[in-house]
Amino acid sequence: MKTFSCPVEATISLIGGKYKAIILWHLVGKTLRFSELSRLVTSATPKMLTQQLRELENDGLIHRVVYPVVPPKVEYSLTPLGTSFIPILSSICDWGNNYLKVNNICPNCSMTK
Repeated sequence: MKTFSCPVEATISLIGGKYKAIILWHLVGKTLRFSELSRLVTSATPKMLTQQLRELENDGLIHRVVYPVVPPKVEYSLTPLGTSFIPILSSICDWGNNYLKVNNICPNCSMTK
């Protein structure tokens, strides 16, 4: 367990990876397989996606279930801690949408509301 003395530092440490917030967003209310997440987070290489998923799992934000089948089936979902982050993700998305609108930029990503 990491130790922090600043709440902002703790939050940014947990979700500050390049794809972590996007992964969490896609898992809201869903359970997804690695291949599904890979299709949604298109700019992440398989290695980077795996690394970000492992970090989120190690930090207790997502749950990983491996089914003993061939080929292996792995599913990811939010933990209660991850679910508690949904309002913050929603606020981040709202802020970003407003920023893009003010700057006349059309959102073009999978992270829409």
